Amino acid sequence: MPAEQPTILATSGGLKEGRHTFWELSALSTYAVDLAGVSGRAPKVCFLATALGDNEAVLARLHDAARVAGWQSSHVQLFPMPNVPDVRAHLLEQDVVWVMGGSVAGLLAMWQLHGVGEAMRAAWEAGVVLTGVSAGSICWHVGGTTDSFGPDLRPVTNGLALLPYSNGVHYDAEEQRRPLFESLIADGTLPSGYATDNGVGLVYRGTELVEAVSEIDGKGAFFVERAADGTATETRLDVRAL
Repeated sequence: MPAEQPTILATSGGLKEGRHTFWELSALSTYAVDLAGVSGRAPKVCFLATALGDNEAVLARLHDAARVAGWQSSHVQLFPMPNVPDVRAHLLEQDVVWVMGGSVAGLLAMWQLHGVGEAMRAAWEAGVVLTGVSAGSICWHVGGTTDSFGPDLRPVTNGLALLPYSNGVHYDAEEQRRPLFESLIADGTLPSGYATDNGVGLVYRGTELVEAVSEIDGKGAFFVERAADGTATETRLDVRAL
């Protein structure tokens, strides 16, 4: 069942420690299913852990979390070869595509190699809800800040650009994130964009931000834009509690 229009929920959250499993899907992830409008059956959710090298333990834990949530889960892996004959066709069969964090630079390189970006665009345009955490948030945007290259954060600028903005994740949790995001926007390396504290997600319909939502009280979302004088200005957004 496709969403009414192309929908992305880009987050700095979506997972929590499980009671009987390693992880459980938290409120941001269940909201992605709500956005897909599924009713009367188990939602079909496809996981991608490309950013962690398709780590089998991670994928198994995500499938366990989906089982607890009552979801019908699958995954797409690219190492050592794609596990499905047609990635595009598989993604188009889903209600939600959920992308795990890790190395966004590695994710984008592997996706380009296997044409996953084009498949994601087709799924997004067809109304499959795209969501994910960290690298699984930045990837939908033009770029953002990443530790893909080492402990000193650097920009990544070759995102899928389904959304014409930059994206800052873990804004309150890693001290380098906020100043670097602002400086990259100020100097034009990144376009103006949106940032999320841990536990916060950004809901886009088409390419427009329609709301910021949070699974943790008191957390923030921000719009950072380049000013005429070459500095960056930050505006705190309204955040709705889930």
